[in-house]
Amino acid sequence: MSPTLSGITSSMGSPALFELTFQPSFELVPEVRDFVESLYLRILRDADLSGRLAIATHELLENAVKYSSDGATSLRVEVVPNAGACAVVVQTRNRADDQHVAVLRGYLDEMRASGDPTGYYYQRMRRAARDASASQLGLARVQCEAEMRLSCTIEGDTVTINAEATVR
Repeated sequence: MSPTLSGITSSMGSPALFELTFQPSFELVPEVRDFVESLYLRILRDADLSGRLAIATHELLENAVKYSSDGATSLRVEVVPNAGACAVVVQTRNRADDQHVAVLRGYLDEMRASGDPTGYYYQRMRRAARDASASQLGLARVQCEAEMRLSCTIEGDTVTINAEATVR
């Protein structure tokens, strides 16, 4: 693991950025989640926001562990103040095979088409109850519980997923 901390202050006067590039395992996902939650709670002094960042970190990292074709993943968590609000972004980047990329595209298209994050999350939970082998709740959870917008960029076999929100 090689963490990089940049521009972190205890006030919201400058960006708070955390980056980590490593080969995560399922055992490390909760460790990184807890670190992100603790770090941003200390920086932001906002339990709700640090909890939302933790949810997004956990779910995006767990997906990277499951679907990375080579095991390597980059995680970036950033909070940038802007005129009485702040933009928050949790981003993962990893390589994935064509089959997983196609499934991800379909999943994100379905999520966007629903237009109702909470309704979509409940729909996914009902599906998961019928077929536990393919729950695929993580991204829906980020969208609903963490109240973050999801976007995805695919360049070749590199998948970048962003979970973003603006917080007052």
